[in-house]
Amino acid sequence: MPTRFLAVILSSLAVGAFALPLLLPVRSLSAAEAGSSAPLVIGETWTLPSAALGENRRVNVYLPPGYAETPGARFPVLYMPDGGVAEDFVHVAGLVQVLVGNGTMRPHVLVGIENTQRRRDMTGPTENEDDKKIAPKVGGSEAFRKFIREELMPEVRRRYRTTAATAIVGESLAGLFVVETFLLEPALFDAYLAFDPSLWWNNQALLRAAGEKLRAWPPGEKRLWFASSNEKGLVETAAKFAEILAKDAPPRVRWHYEKMPEETHATIYHPAALRAFRAVFPPVPAKPAE
Repeated sequence: MPTRFLAVILSSLAVGAFALPLLLPVRSLSAAEAGSSAPLVIGETWTLPSAALGENRRVNVYLPPGYAETPGARFPVLYMPDGGVAEDFVHVAGLVQVLVGNGTMRPHVLVGIENTQRRRDMTGPTENEDDKKIAPKVGGSEAFRKFIREELMPEVRRRYRTTAATAIVGESLAGLFVVETFLLEPALFDAYLAFDPSLWWNNQALLRAAGEKLRAWPPGEKRLWFASSNEKGLVETAAKFAEILAKDAPPRVRWHYEKMPEETHATIYHPAALRAFRAVFPPVPAKPAE
């Protein structure tokens, strides 16, 4: 059985201008309860041994509103690197809760993958000597993809009631991983969301290969939504990627590029995710009453 999250103090849930709402109904407290405290549960956490990575990986999961109340229902899954509680998991879980609650997003199971060696896992091989200096080891994205494909996804399907629909979201180096996966293994996910992806990696090798990959696109429709802030070096490569998509992407690749010059690299994740989730995961229209 998964262990429950550690106690989370409400004030610690603030991320920028956003705070995760309480997940419990408001009620009057008894005198005994008024001076006590208790954990605020927002999801589940468990550890998965990985042969692909040679280590244990912590996984954090947020179940959408209605999951417990509708035992026959199944839900699509949104995977996110940088998915630790001290990383991006809490504010993205809060965003999913708010958007599902106000009816502007389809409910998803959110699966956060907590980092161990982020710069190793999010990057492909590089011939650029400056790239190699960012961490003791880089270029592990293929192994990380294998972990997701062969170990994490089967375990998520085993533990939770899921549909076959999957998506992935990431920012910066995690956005690089999202775009790399989109181009190298497009069948792995149905939708790809990348914010300020680090497409400068390896002398922009992904961009140089993108046209050929898109012209040889396999059968099946995919969604790609990516955004850039005002960060120099990132906005230029994102715009170049959009130009390649406009020229070479087949109609079955439904893509959108969102320019967000009002945001910085430090602020783009949450506002970009808000727009992307609404655009890519709209609520399913209710069936008319018979």
